Amino acid sequence: MSQGRWRLQPEHVHSMQVHVAQLAPLEACGLVAGAAGLSQQVYPVTNAAASPTRYRMAPAEQVAALTAMQAQGWELLAIFHSHPAGPATPSPRDVAEALYPGALHLIWAPGAAGWAYRAFSLDGGQPTEIDLHNETTA
Repeated sequence: MSQGRWRLQPEHVHSMQVHVAQLAPLEACGLVAGAAGLSQQVYPVTNAAASPTRYRMAPAEQVAALTAMQAQGWELLAIFHSHPAGPATPSPRDVAEALYPGALHLIWAPGAAGWAYRAFSLDGGQPTEIDLHNETTA
């Protein structure tokens, strides 16, 4: 995925926000599909770990989402998950378990103004924050 212009449609931001808020205090997770850097679909996926500090996507749901993306001609733009107790930064485990080079990682956490995300590239084992808030259509 190109990390040039990258935009999240407002309804996709809202969909992720609702998903992570509903599943708190457990971590929530899912995938964001898109084309040409624009989000097209959010795929919430069950956290098979059912943990407040770790996520593991339910394999069948993850495969179904990736298959649906491919059928639409979309690419995996991002993986999202929540840190219900904060912070909205990658944990060492997040970095170690990042398996999709090029996909951004959107990490959601609650704050004074409600749930918000930060975006990171985890390529090369070194988290680099990506400012998507200036790139979104929200």
